[in-house]
Parts: sequence; C-alpha cells; structure tokens
Amino acid sequence: MRGLTTGLARGAIGIAISAVCILLILREVDIEQTADILRGVRPAWLLLALAAVCADVFFRALRWQCLVAPIKHVPLRRLGSYMMVGYLANNVLPARLGELVRSHYLGDREGISRSATLGTVVVERIVDTVVLVGIGAAAILVLNVRGVVVNAILVGVALAGLLVVALAAALAAHRLPGARRLGAFLGRWPRLKGVVLRLRDGLRVAALPKTVAVAVVLSVAAWGCTVISVLAVGQSLGIELTVGEGALLAAGTNLATAIPSGPGYLGTFEYAGQSIAVAFGLPVARGLALAVLIHALTLLVGSAGGAISILRLGWKRRTPQRAAGS
Repeated sequence: MRGLTTGLARGAIGIAISAVCILLILREVDIEQTADILRGVRPAWLLLALAAVCADVFFRALRWQCLVAPIKHVPLRRLGSYMMVGYLANNVLPARLGELVRSHYLGDREGISRSATLGTVVVERIVDTVVLVGIGAAAILVLNVRGVVVNAILVGVALAGLLVVALAAALAAHRLPGARRLGAFLGRWPRLKGVVLRLRDGLRVAALPKTVAVAVVLSVAAWGCTVISVLAVGQSLGIELTVGEGALLAAGTNLATAIPSGPGYLGTFEYAGQSIAVAFGLPVARGLALAVLIHALTLLVGSAGGAISILRLGWKRRTPQRAAGS
C-alpha cells in the first residue's frame, strides 16, 4: 500500500506539472496560428525525420544490448521489443514508469533478475544524460545563447555530475566505512538485501571500461539521429535550423523529460521546446509548432513500436514448455 501510495503521489505531481506547462503555453501562444503552421507541413521531410527516429531507436537497442551482455546475451530483436514496450509504457504512464516495465519484461522473459536488469537501465540513463548534457553545453557555446536555457543546461551538468558520483559510490559501497554495518542491517530483511545485491550486479557493468565506451559511442550516434530528425522536422515546417540549434532543441526537450510529468511528457516537452526555439529567435507559434511535431513523431514511433512488440511477444509470460517447444 505504501508503494502504491508513493506511485500515485508521484503520478499526481507529474500530471500537475504537465497541466501547469500546458496552461503557460496557452497563455503565451496563439493556438490557431500554431495550427495553421502545422497544416502547411511538407510530408517528404517528415519521412526523413521518421527514418532518423527509427535509426535512433536502433542505436538505443544496440546500447542496451551492450549493457545487458555482461549479464546475459539477448538477441537484438527480442531486446529491442522489450525496450519498445517500455517506451509505450512511458507514453501512457506518468513519471517514466516505463523504465520499470521494460526491466520487468526483460527479466521475466529472459530469466534475468529484474533488479539486475533495472541496474543496466540506470547505467543507460546516466550515460544518456552525460552525453546529452555534453551536446547541450557544446550547442550553447556555439550559439552563444543566454538566459533560462543556459541555466537549465547548467542544472543538467550538475545533475549529470551527481549521477556519476552516485553510481561510483554504489559500485564502491562495499569498501566505504560502515559497509559491514549496513550489510548486517539489511540482513534483517533477506529479500530486500537480495534486491539490493542484484541491483548492484546490474550497476557493475559501469565498471567495465570497454562496455561503457561502446555505450557512449552508441549514445552519441543515437543523439546524432535525434538532431537529424529535429532538423528534418524544422524543414518540413519551413524552418531552417542550424546544427547547433537542432542539437540544443534535442538536448533541452529531452532533458525536460527528466522532470516529473504526465503520460508521454505532455506539456513539459512542448514548453521546453517552445522556450528554446524562442531563445534563438523563432516566433512563439512557430516554436510551439516545431516542438509539437517533434514530440508527436517521437510518440508515434514509440507507441506503434511498443504495440507491435506486445502483439508479437504477448503480454503474459510464456510457460517453459511452450517456450521450449517454440
């Protein structure tokens, strides 16, 4: 009941933040003008953006496979399906609960500890955040942007640093002062201690330099595809963005998804995208149209891919006999 209450409270906070962002957008933007801009979209550029988003998803699946490989080799097709189920869950559940869904799905189907699987997702999120903050910081230096956007990226830099320190502390926890006392304390609850130890098993992939290096390279490739998709969406609306502007939009909008929000990051994504676009000189309505179209395309790919994956894999776990027979 306590866990359920915490989850409901987190979801309610996220929905409230999304609602506030939507209200701010409605106060600042002429929605009819934004709709007129969206009606003039050029489909050919959207197809290029769609291809870039699909390539982005492919690199992310490769990255997760790389992080899971030290625990167990999982074929890319199956692992990509588990990841897409998580993306679909993120689109319909608040507070990024889809990360728990995909961890459960992978652990349940592949016979891996769900806690260890969640550990690999945590490492993936940290690598992703560090690379994304680096891209955003580089874009700010190139564009010489000032104001709230710079402050947001600086907060992201601080957050990335804290995440790296926290991960290092978790990996070295057994060597820290008081580790034995903590272990003895957790020993009172064997199940909890088991979960903590298995979670640490997943986090240990961060101690493998080659694995982390490959994950970073794949993260850069994935975010490069995201930037291409942003530039293509801009072209579809007649907005010619520079690479730096596309990189800042990609970094800023995705960092905004770390803020608790409603299902599908509705409101927070659009408000961040609009604010960033205005920072480098776009009219408010065009900035919102750009953010809405980028978000819609991302949600479409994640939701469609997740739905197809559930239809292919099934929602319930297969019995060992059926799995062996197939």
